[in-house]
Amino acid sequence: MKTSDLIASIGVIILLIAFLLNLYKKLSADSKIYALCNFIGAGLCGFSSYLIGFYPFVILESIWALFALSSLFKVPRGTSNNGL
Repeated sequence: MKTSDLIASIGVIILLIAFLLNLYKKLSADSKIYALCNFIGAGLCGFSSYLIGFYPFVILESIWALFALSSLFKVPRGTSNNGL
């Protein structure tokens, strides 16, 4: 197994575990853990795609990872982020 295959496999496993936990209501789609799993999984898949030169998937996974990363820093509704 090539390094890129191993990296992609780990990324896909992380993404699928998060998806299944969400599907079976064990992990909320709004949780930080879910966002972190999506960020790490998509990042690994994107990196492995870069290693093999499959750039459409690099773009897809990079965008997925960026949205997951942005949701990690999202302030929940009804709260403020003014440091109080």
